[in-house]
Amino acid sequence: MSGDQISATTGATEIARAFVDARREGISLPAYPGERPETLAEAYAIQDQALELWGDRAIGGWKVGKVPPQHQERLGADRLAGPIFTDTIFEATSGLSLPIFAGGFAAAEAEFMLRLAPPAGATQPPATNAEARGWVDQVRLGIELASSPWAGINADGPCVTVSDHGNNHGLVLGPVLAEAEWDRLDEIEVAVLFDDDLVATATTATMLDGPFGAIRFLLANLAARGITPQAGWWVSTGAVTGVHEVAAGTQVRATFAGAGEVEMRVG
Repeated sequence: MSGDQISATTGATEIARAFVDARREGISLPAYPGERPETLAEAYAIQDQALELWGDRAIGGWKVGKVPPQHQERLGADRLAGPIFTDTIFEATSGLSLPIFAGGFAAAEAEFMLRLAPPAGATQPPATNAEARGWVDQVRLGIELASSPWAGINADGPCVTVSDHGNNHGLVLGPVLAEAEWDRLDEIEVAVLFDDDLVATATTATMLDGPFGAIRFLLANLAARGITPQAGWWVSTGAVTGVHEVAAGTQVRATFAGAGEVEMRVG
């Protein structure tokens, strides 16, 4: 291994360790812990190092987010991914409260959550959204809690977002969406409310190629990283109404017109 490779590997490990330690302790970081990654390859190398450092902590799914348009050409991607741990996935219940990193970054996002069910004998990721649908056995309404120990994670751009677990810190699973409704996802108006004040509304028609496109992207991303998709993993498919920063104590409600709603409090 060359000196440059050793230096790059050591940097990735040190950055990953700083984020893992901060997440374990529930504390914020006063600065980004090293040289910021400039490419997605560098960013995913840090993320993969973090997964090794967590050891046996079980992955329960993956979040998919949008790469802002101004970064897409340079990075050669329009989406990004990060792990969701099983112990941060919750059923929506009355009074549910999830913590954020005080002094860090936090946002709440209304999303469709899709459960993976890899087809028997599948050896390649799906090439189309229609094929991706065959990898899903359940769709639920939900909220992703995005939070990072580093307050500048979003401002620093998508590579920094990827480097800290994709900026995920929790998932709330709400009502099941009947399979008969999957063809009309783009017609369901989604709204986010903070303390009953409307923040934003939108539909998945504004989200690249929609939730099944997020599945297609994720499966290709995992294949490229040598990660085998598992039945039962949840995929948080992208913020329908956008990324909305949130403060501790806020009651968050996501409504999906005609389908149901999900609610949680930010701790």
